Amino acid sequence: MSSRLAWFTRWTGRSPRLPWGSLLALAAVGVYVSVFAWAMEYRPYDTWGALIVFPLLLTVSVPLLSRFSRDEPPWVRRLVIGALVAKLLACFARYWMSFVLYEGRADAATYDLVGRAIAPHFRDGDFTVDIGRKVIGTGFIMIVTGIVYAIVGQSLLAGYLVYSWLGFWGLYLFWRAFNVAYPDGDRRRYGKLLFFLPSLLFWPSGIGKDTWMMFTLGMAAYGVALLLVRKRGAFVFLILGAVGTTMVRPHVTVLLLCGLCVGYLLRNRPQQASALGPLRAAFGIVVLGVGCVLALQQVGTFFGTPGIGAAQANQVIAKTQTQTAQGGSAQAVDDQAALAISPAALPQSLVTVLFRPFPFEAHNIQALVASLEGVVLMGLFVVALPRLKRIPGLLVRRPYVAFVIVYTLVFALAFANIRNFGILTRERVQVFPFVLVLLAVSKPERTETAKGGGSERRRRRVPVRQTMPVAADSGSVGTGSTDPGYPGEFRGDGTWR
Repeated sequence: MSSRLAWFTRWTGRSPRLPWGSLLALAAVGVYVSVFAWAMEYRPYDTWGALIVFPLLLTVSVPLLSRFSRDEPPWVRRLVIGALVAKLLACFARYWMSFVLYEGRADAATYDLVGRAIAPHFRDGDFTVDIGRKVIGTGFIMIVTGIVYAIVGQSLLAGYLVYSWLGFWGLYLFWRAFNVAYPDGDRRRYGKLLFFLPSLLFWPSGIGKDTWMMFTLGMAAYGVALLLVRKRGAFVFLILGAVGTTMVRPHVTVLLLCGLCVGYLLRNRPQQASALGPLRAAFGIVVLGVGCVLALQQVGTFFGTPGIGAAQANQVIAKTQTQTAQGGSAQAVDDQAALAISPAALPQSLVTVLFRPFPFEAHNIQALVASLEGVVLMGLFVVALPRLKRIPGLLVRRPYVAFVIVYTLVFALAFANIRNFGILTRERVQVFPFVLVLLAVSKPERTETAKGGGSERRRRRVPVRQTMPVAADSGSVGTGSTDPGYPGEFRGDGTWR
């Protein structure tokens, strides 16, 4: 053996190297097969079913992500595939919190119980089974869980993986929406924050409403982005996303449409006007109007109020505060505080929804982690102040920014009445993908000066050294020589082209 190695070294001039990557991959496959065989023998399908679903989801998703990223820089492919793996692994932490730390006292336990009961009916083609409650809201997640179990089998961990997979695709659609609607934004910064912010990585990673909302909100945001830049397929994604959010939380759909209406009004006119332009604009306005009416009707049905107006909104807020003012994470607020939604309360609502609880308000490890994330997010906003100063100039040029700002503001007003920090920490993941767009505004150029002064350095123009052509004796025009860095060609008449 040593003689063979010596011969290889003399022949190639270098020492042989072991294929460590292939060896590690082979070892990982061997460990996986061993664990899978042991689990099939000693554990129920509820456990080892995840060992089938996890590699299956990777096998389906990685080629798709590679295809979608084929025209992108290499870092994009690494980013999205790394985010997929991280998202699937996060579901195990989410499962541990729900069924180990909280001993099954979670909504996912109810979804799992009903999903197991209705999955056989769905597998047999019977979709008339009664779930014992109205469809919109909790009932819809029960139905989705039953469909998931009908496909992958009745495995809680496998269900968590499928939901987490849907949550990833929701985040990926937010990423695509940013690329389409704001191509000159800081894509790398937005991608890192979007895919790896702890709240977005953890909460929408299990069986429940949060994951479904992340998936459908991402779909709706992608539809909005396509609509604002006049690309095909906008209404397909927008309608599917809006219907998906309405089936679980119709009031969030209303907030989404509020932002869309503002962004739609601010979008630029097409460079080439067509005879069908006014008709398309009118069709878009009609679709948005119908969507708002239907969403408002579903909000009234969802909250059990006759219509939706100022009185009904206050009634909903009072009910929400009463239902969420329980548990160890409840906020200490004045019970006599005004319940009405007021623009004057907007700054306090933004701070509450985006950054609280503060570290001194945390009473357990979970709240402390959430508070640290809020502090980091607040610090990112402070550091990004030079970026945020550019937002007023982007509202018309990039109407997607106006869309996310309006959605963020109305979301803060609507959700600031939640009086339990645990619930608020989980609910606000529905606004973080929009808020992070503001942190990914492109950096100001050096040539831009601060308003009212010239504190920023201007880029000095360095004169380009030019060599004039020497005229030929025959009177022909010489080509001359140019500075290597000058983008052009000398024409011989004193100008460049």
